[in-house]
Amino acid sequence: MSAAKPGHPVRGSSTGRPIMALLDLLGRRWSLRVLWELHQAPASFRELQSRCEGLSPSVLNTRLNELREARLVENGERGYQLSRLGLELIEQFLPLTVWAESWAENLPLAAEN
Repeated sequence: MSAAKPGHPVRGSSTGRPIMALLDLLGRRWSLRVLWELHQAPASFRELQSRCEGLSPSVLNTRLNELREARLVENGERGYQLSRLGLELIEQFLPLTVWAESWAENLPLAAEN
């Protein structure tokens, strides 16, 4: 499976609207975790795999290839790192993180169900 591309059909969208292509890419197993770990600090392949406990080398290789193809990740002096676009994407997630914290506080506790 290659990186989701705007204008091409993706899961949930035959039109491949940019938002649907992005959500398809980010919805793939481990994609968000890889981006999050690289937001913390650049990493070599082995270091990134270690930080993503339970991630197989083949899945990590696939995700890195997809994220590089989408221009969210690039190779840098210290290993893999977020690209300018990847950093911009993470910045867009910050307000969503605040919303998610508020949402979680308003949900009933599991013990209450």
